[in-house]
Amino acid sequence: MRIAVLTFDGFNELDSFVAAAILNRMRGSGWKASITSPDARVTSMNGVTICREEPIEFAAAADAVIIGSGIRTREIAADRDLLDRLQLDPRRQLIGAQCSGTLLLAKLGLIGDMPACTDLTTKPWVIEAGVNVVDAPFHARGNIATAGGCLASQYLATWILLRGASRADAAAAMHYVAPVGEKESYVTRALDVVSPFVTEPSVAA
Repeated sequence: MRIAVLTFDGFNELDSFVAAAILNRMRGSGWKASITSPDARVTSMNGVTICREEPIEFAAAADAVIIGSGIRTREIAADRDLLDRLQLDPRRQLIGAQCSGTLLLAKLGLIGDMPACTDLTTKPWVIEAGVNVVDAPFHARGNIATAGGCLASQYLATWILLRGASRADAAAAMHYVAPVGEKESYVTRALDVVSPFVTEPSVAA
């Protein structure tokens, strides 16, 4: 499973790094979650500069895509040339978005009438884009998922693990990263939040 974690200038570190770290627990099974950006170097909202692992065009070939958030998302959403470089296809890809990443998903025309999640700051902009925003940490329909809140990245990762691997794999990955003394409750919560939205058969890993 090749996963593109879309990470733009001004990105939120929690969105990109937490999801990537959880998904890369599956490296032994051939999975790879890669920081994917339009520029060779991007700087986070808190001034952390990183080098991308893949160019933005990689997203079109990936098996799954996560669209992270950041402080420049409204600017990116208005950049038609940049959005046109994102050739995403929910018929063959799992596509998830977090917080203001949901605005990009809307601008790409991939949400439709599906209820969607986002953060409280971005909510008015996503509603303005014609999306039905729900007060929930996670929602999915078919191959599209959205999450709201920085720490909801764990739910996007769990969703991709459940769709691309197995419940046991998702539980194991979450168990590894969860706080000591709270591991069982973290695993249970993640699976309870995401499992109701996983009715489709697993995709090929």
